[in-house]
Amino acid sequence: MDQSITKQRARGRLSREMIEDAAFEVIEREGLSGFSMRKLAAALGCEAMSIYHHFPSVAHLHEALIDRLIGALEVPDAGLPWRQRMRVAADDFRRIGREHPAYSTFIVTYRMNSPTCLAWLNGIIGLFKDGGFDAERGARLFRAVGYYLMGAVLDENAGYSRGPSAVNTVSDDQLARDYPNVVEAGRFFGAAEFDKTFELGLDMLLDEMERLRDGADISRPSGKV
Repeated sequence: MDQSITKQRARGRLSREMIEDAAFEVIEREGLSGFSMRKLAAALGCEAMSIYHHFPSVAHLHEALIDRLIGALEVPDAGLPWRQRMRVAADDFRRIGREHPAYSTFIVTYRMNSPTCLAWLNGIIGLFKDGGFDAERGARLFRAVGYYLMGAVLDENAGYSRGPSAVNTVSDDQLARDYPNVVEAGRFFGAAEFDKTFELGLDMLLDEMERLRDGADISRPSGKV
């Protein structure tokens, strides 16, 4: 537990900000599945009921944590080139997951319908309109980019970065003998390669969106976008 939080608690009354700070720390230390109001109270040196005075339920606390993370994001400045604005928005969301790896699975699966989150979503969806896309195509592209971003956040924080999931793993010798393609590709799967891989995928998405925007899909089949 960060000593600064303990000292703040000792000097004065419990605050929402202190509870949120401690919650992030407990989640990263214990994991999302290991988080509880009881452990949070122990970290703060108070009774659980003191926390419920500020947050009536765990759901209220999670909403506050998400609002705090999303509320800190800004829709990229309209004066920037559209492609750069999209890149900044994507990088900012990805950064949240990397700064809060144990909480990342909750972040990407949380349904953002609080006023704070809706304001951010409204601005991000507006980026697609600024890019010249109509409502339907903008919505579908927003979702497509979201699929990519959420998958990247999950993979980087809860996927290969966590090591093997299988109980029965194979030896290095067997891996090299029977699965040479996996071995060859494996050196590009590590955390040191995340940024380059993410940028490659994001560039592909942005290239295709610009192609669509510029009318390169005039002969698209009916019913497709």
